[in-house]
Amino acid sequence: MATESILHPGLIVPVGHVEPVPRRIRGLINGRIVFDTRRALYVWEWRAYPQFSIPVADLVDGVLHDDGHAEPLGAGPAHRHTLHVGSEVREGAAWVWGDGAPQALHDTVRFEWEAMDSWFEEDEPVFVHPRSPYSRVDALRSDSTVRVELDGVVLADAATCVKLFETGLPTRYYLDRTHIHWARLRHSDTVTRCPYKGTTSSYWSFDSETASHEDIAWTYDFPTIHANRIAGMSAFYNEHVDLYIDGDLLPKPPDRPIP
Repeated sequence: MATESILHPGLIVPVGHVEPVPRRIRGLINGRIVFDTRRALYVWEWRAYPQFSIPVADLVDGVLHDDGHAEPLGAGPAHRHTLHVGSEVREGAAWVWGDGAPQALHDTVRFEWEAMDSWFEEDEPVFVHPRSPYSRVDALRSDSTVRVELDGVVLADAATCVKLFETGLPTRYYLDRTHIHWARLRHSDTVTRCPYKGTTSSYWSFDSETASHEDIAWTYDFPTIHANRIAGMSAFYNEHVDLYIDGDLLPKPPDRPIP
């Protein structure tokens, strides 16, 4: 099974910006709570989305060992640390901010996302990276008609849809499964994860008489609560199909973001 992570564009925020996280944040390894804090900070090391920085005092389990290596990160210099949690060793798992980083980050640590087995905001799991407070997802029912064609073959024809508006991404048009010609599609093992919508359940490809088109459609069977209206529905990449909305051909976006 292929796994693909998502870099979400979101609203541009200045690199080095720091602000409080108004939520309880926890990280777990092997079922053990590594940190549990209500004092986390958002820190933008790059413009697209923030990372969490955790007060060192709020580590519950685990010990940080200085690797003796420092380098500048987006918000300033930081010292790399290895994390020990019981018998588990996660090398290079953490960065403790040093002199030259914003004052608010002093005595806090930014963990590599993959170093934790799971992350939680309050009691909800978080995937891929923290959700930016400046990005949002709106899933709205619509009576717009949607027809999907590729290489002259109709792949879907729907009288209604759910339009998903996500900061920084093209509008996606989610269709009920009964309006998609599944016999013309081929199932794919690709999986993508999104911090705003969750984990995809399935992807589909299409083989026409002239070309193979990989991973042009996907489904979220169990999306996050923010996007629950798309549960069990499927969408096609605007970038790779001919998408007709209310009879008009939609211009293709220039790039192909992950859904």
